[in-house]
Amino acid sequence: MALITKKIGKNEYIYLAVREGRKVVHKYLGPAHDPRVSKIISNKAETLTVPDRFRSLFWDTNPAKIQIKRNARYIIERILELGDMDALQWMQRVYPVQTILDVITISRNITDKSKNFWMIWFGVHDA
Repeated sequence: MALITKKIGKNEYIYLAVREGRKVVHKYLGPAHDPRVSKIISNKAETLTVPDRFRSLFWDTNPAKIQIKRNARYIIERILELGDMDALQWMQRVYPVQTILDVITISRNITDKSKNFWMIWFGVHDA
């Protein structure tokens, strides 16, 4: 997923490039100066890296070097064990619920009490 800016004449337009199977599809978001598009851009940019407001959760690493996809398990474990509601909401925007549940199930870094709580939170019946 990437944001693309196309300039036509003096105007700039924003597109969202999304992979659908083998094809890359460009979805039109709107003109670059539109406040609605600016909000979408800021939300997408926030899901590409760990926001600065969560630096305290990742005290043992450089947050600039954390990669959202590659380090998903590490990020999810830290947020579930040490994060607040803001961090939880950000994590749910970035990762699908199934990925979060997989991490809860296989993680050794999340305490049993936390695992039970999060399984109930996400609606798993056999918690």
